Amino acid sequence: MKASTIAEREASGRAAREHAKRSSHRAIGHMHRNPVDLLRQSSEGRVERLVPLRYGRMAVSPFTFFRGSAILQAHDLSMTPHTPLTLPICGDAHLLNFGGFATPERQLIFDLNDFDEVSTAPFEWDLKRLVASFVVAARHMRFSRGAAYDLVMTAANQYRDRMAQYAECGALELWYERITFDRMVDMAVNAENRRLIRRGMERAATRTHESMLDKLCERDGDRYVMRDMPPSLFHVHGSGTLFDAEDDWFRIGDWRKLMHETYEGYLKTLNEDRRELLEQFVPHDLVFKVVGVGSVGTRCLVLLTVDPHGKPLFLQAKEARRSVIAQHFKAGPRKSEPKHEGERVVLGQRMLQAASDIFLGWTTGPAGRHFYFRQLRDMKLTPSIDLFDVDQLNGYARLCGWALARAHAKAGGKAIEISAYIGRSDQFAEALAEYAAAYADQVERDYDVFMKACRSGELEARTDEDMSADFRI
Repeated sequence: MKASTIAEREASGRAAREHAKRSSHRAIGHMHRNPVDLLRQSSEGRVERLVPLRYGRMAVSPFTFFRGSAILQAHDLSMTPHTPLTLPICGDAHLLNFGGFATPERQLIFDLNDFDEVSTAPFEWDLKRLVASFVVAARHMRFSRGAAYDLVMTAANQYRDRMAQYAECGALELWYERITFDRMVDMAVNAENRRLIRRGMERAATRTHESMLDKLCERDGDRYVMRDMPPSLFHVHGSGTLFDAEDDWFRIGDWRKLMHETYEGYLKTLNEDRRELLEQFVPHDLVFKVVGVGSVGTRCLVLLTVDPHGKPLFLQAKEARRSVIAQHFKAGPRKSEPKHEGERVVLGQRMLQAASDIFLGWTTGPAGRHFYFRQLRDMKLTPSIDLFDVDQLNGYARLCGWALARAHAKAGGKAIEISAYIGRSDQFAEALAEYAAAYADQVERDYDVFMKACRSGELEARTDEDMSADFRI
């Protein structure tokens, strides 16, 4: 097959405007849906006693509601015009799903860090999730409408400008491109932002497996055990469990039986050198971990393993369910997703991230549930945006736009087409700014409907503190 020239690919990108004009992206679509029904749908199959905690965490603010309701925006995006420029997207690229972490070479980089919803879809769906999150967050932080508009324009135009640069890069250049913390320091607009980045680097260096061992574990004879801290952390078969007696996992009766076949299946998805490395670690304990907002109630396990010198390695096995993006966008047979949801997450993460965890793998657990494995924490750093002022959040928007452009350019191989589609003007960014403001209004309306359902008892919502009190003596 004859390869397309750069000029032909640029023409293809501009032709995509006939399918979806850049100005069309201001539309949020027709909201003919009940948010409560969609949330109930996304709660099916979760640990039943944790669903109220999911709703309790979402109830804190419109921003936490937005974080926990990716299914709503995926549904709504499917009702709007979209480009034919499809590629593997994050699927949940809100501003807190970016952060810092260490590469296998122990270099700190900034990148996307959550891929539960990864799927093939139009590139702009990630951008719309990102810019809407900035407006919802700006309102939560009581910034002005003008400040919220500037955040969207910063993120969108940084994406535009970086994509234009990546359109001129070779394939290997894109593959090796990384946003290191040193580069972040160099591009920081003022001394205070440089100080924040350096402080983040110092904090990340302390977030190691050994620091977790001291914080989460205690010695029990010749092995370490993790402390129960329900509802966030508990032993599946312990006194603090939130599993019902009839649950298939609870009926297994022992954590080693629960994990054995699951772990063996995971090892088969790793390269031989990784398997040999893991053979040096002995499993000591297993707990259930409640994570995030949108993932609350999905099954997530933390396996503590220890090497002969007593050095720990914490592995997280997280349930992989069908992506909300795949539920609402049909990519066609040529771009069909892997049949195993854990494999989908792992392959998507490897495609989108500049560098990925050496222990990434997937497996099938009890009752046929799909999982993926990765290290827990390991120098990971999430920004404390509640402490940001407008200038700092604007700098963060610039980073997110950059990271998203890098991820899309690497994963899709369509930087030339996307750059040609967006063009050099502000037209695309201005349409996204209108979209983000209008969609933030919709989030607030949905939040009001959700809160009424919680107050009326239609949905049960419980806080972490309320559920913790159930276990206090």
